[in-house]
Amino acid sequence: MSELSVKHLLGIKYLTEPDIQLIFDTATQFKEVINRPIKKVPSLRDITIANLFFENSTRTKLSFELAQKRLSADVINFASSMSSLKKGETLIDTVNNILSMKVDMVVMRHSSAGAASFLAKHVKATIINAGDGAHEHPTQALLDTFSINERLGDVSGKKVVIIGDILHSRVALSNIFALQKLGAEVSVCGPKTLIPKHIGSLGVKVETDVNKALKWCDVANVLRVQFERMSASYFPSNREYAAFYGITKPMLDALDKEIVVMHPGPINRGVELSSEVVDSNQAIILDQVENGVAIRMAVLYLLAAKNES
Repeated sequence: MSELSVKHLLGIKYLTEPDIQLIFDTATQFKEVINRPIKKVPSLRDITIANLFFENSTRTKLSFELAQKRLSADVINFASSMSSLKKGETLIDTVNNILSMKVDMVVMRHSSAGAASFLAKHVKATIINAGDGAHEHPTQALLDTFSINERLGDVSGKKVVIIGDILHSRVALSNIFALQKLGAEVSVCGPKTLIPKHIGSLGVKVETDVNKALKWCDVANVLRVQFERMSASYFPSNREYAAFYGITKPMLDALDKEIVVMHPGPINRGVELSSEVVDSNQAIILDQVENGVAIRMAVLYLLAAKNES
């Protein structure tokens, strides 16, 4: 059996193109499994996984938990709001206490960039990064590129624009790495205040006119404005943002081709996307959610197999 080149999933940056293809092939098989009447397989029986979410999450947490249960793993959930971290315990001590209960894998979301990499250096368990600050969110990029591949037949040669709050987004960075590794052309679009200064050094085009970006692309991946990460005001108001960067159905209808619209969620309807766009056939937002479970099953399964070998 083919295996991954990495022992942990810390970021797309560390994966090779064959790694991504292997995850896609495995996810395709698992997608078939989760659409059967009996959705469970015994692949991770006797593996214990701890979900450590130090930041709020709905989709990612539920998706990982469902993936783990579909694979018959034993799951423990840890909420930082009710933990000893509030009492001054360090991250490593918290995790080592959990590992002493014989946990094999840790899925972690943390507000600090590099938290997952730091942990991987200091503990023995397999670490899966479920988002670290504004750095990376690898499983989101995998499910996004898998969804593009599924809808368009290939990612290579496709033009993908990432629109919105690029500055505070871990999804943007992971998507740029994944899309480039799979041979897509990538562009970013948003207000100048929400585009990182040196993003051009990653080999992406920068566009500030959303209509030009939509004309250019095959796929528009629209990001949420992350108000919770903003220490200052980056644009005058939601209304103004929606007027300049919100995507509406008439804008899509005016294009000479049908593009695919994506969003990692949660969506601010009427800000970055109109309700008409969200509910249209061009949007593959719910496909992304379904594919998220299959992709996370594939990642868990392949990492468990790698660390057994």
